[in-house]
Amino acid sequence: METPALPPPDNDRDREVLSKLSQIRDQLVLLKTDRTTYLRSQEVIPLYNETVEQVLKLDNLGFVDGKPQTQRRNNEAPAVYAPTTTMLSSLNVNRDQACPRSYVTLLTHRIELCRTSLTALRERLNRLEDPLPDIYERIISLIRTISRANTRPTVSVSEVTGLQKKAQEIAEQRQDGNFVAEDGRVPAGNDIVNDVLSRCLGWSEAVLERKGAIPDGFKPLYDKLILVRNHLEKLSVTHAWALREADLYDYHRTLDRIDDLRVNGNWVDDQGNEADVYVRRMLLYLIRRSYGFVFQLMMASQPVSEALLPVYNQLKTLKRCLTEVRDNGGIRNLREVYPYSMKLNSIDNMRKDGKFMVGDDIPEGQGRVTELLEDCFDLSQELKIAAEDAEAKAKEAKESSSTDLESRTASEAESDAETDEETEDDANDGPIMKPHNNVPISA
Repeated sequence: METPALPPPDNDRDREVLSKLSQIRDQLVLLKTDRTTYLRSQEVIPLYNETVEQVLKLDNLGFVDGKPQTQRRNNEAPAVYAPTTTMLSSLNVNRDQACPRSYVTLLTHRIELCRTSLTALRERLNRLEDPLPDIYERIISLIRTISRANTRPTVSVSEVTGLQKKAQEIAEQRQDGNFVAEDGRVPAGNDIVNDVLSRCLGWSEAVLERKGAIPDGFKPLYDKLILVRNHLEKLSVTHAWALREADLYDYHRTLDRIDDLRVNGNWVDDQGNEADVYVRRMLLYLIRRSYGFVFQLMMASQPVSEALLPVYNQLKTLKRCLTEVRDNGGIRNLREVYPYSMKLNSIDNMRKDGKFMVGDDIPEGQGRVTELLEDCFDLSQELKIAAEDAEAKAKEAKESSSTDLESRTASEAESDAETDEETEDDANDGPIMKPHNNVPISA
């Protein structure tokens, strides 16, 4: 696992703490990379307690108050973006438990860094007056779309040209080089939007000119970021079945490592040449996009043990299917419920004494999985009742229709019989002739 390069300790006390933390990290890595078994809390908690002990030592040495942390990438938005969810999860876990003061202090400092970055971003955006916010968002969206097109194996010139035309259409909305409001005045923040627009147009020109070409000195770094981005993008689609949350930390630390390679905000190759604007923007886009995927996947991580994830994911899929069936008209007969009921019963039969077991262990997250199972049973029962009602109504309608048909058939039969009797009587009486005086005369 990669760790950002930091200055080594300059005294024995710090080196001792660093050595112990490195040992703890190595043990955690071994647990995480062991795919033959699930992560178990009884193996992780002792390492957690040892980590807390080292945090207490750092507190005594004056490191937890945050003063030595105010350098390099710590104040940048991408670097503090993804770790926020990790801190939130830690705080939620420890909310109802006793938590070491030093640990809380450390998390508090990191959260303050996040708030500082967020405040700076908000202040910049709050300067924009109408109609600039909408224009600003459109330009940013164009820049990101151009960057995404630029990182494909083959850059589509037609796609980038179309995006460039959209940026030019926005530029044509200006009057004398300025965006104007409905009352004709130049709104506040015009300089910010103009600057972003010029960057967008310049970026599209650079992409059309370079067409994804990367100098050899930065090609390994670029390929590594492309690989990380593609893996994270794939996980964002298949994470429900393929993701171990612990795997995210490898990607996160890899991104930290690459981000930490910057010198004064820019990357340098082996010959000491700085990356030009084109290369720097491509690398920044890939890093920030990857951080975004890490953030998304951390938010989507499930509050259950890894051992219960297969069952949990199956139940989530079942619940989604049952909900969609219910919301789209329900089912017509009870036979359509049987596949869902059979699957739910098979999952329910996996429990022993009401608990899902893995060997002799009781994985964490029993309550969440049990709650989801009960929701699925409720939905299945709801569909079953609706199907029974539908079948009863259909049967009643069929019987009513059959009764109406029988009565109508009987009525028609009686009418036909009366008609036959009248015809027979007329035939027995013989033909009747009516003279002018209307007196019938039998033949």
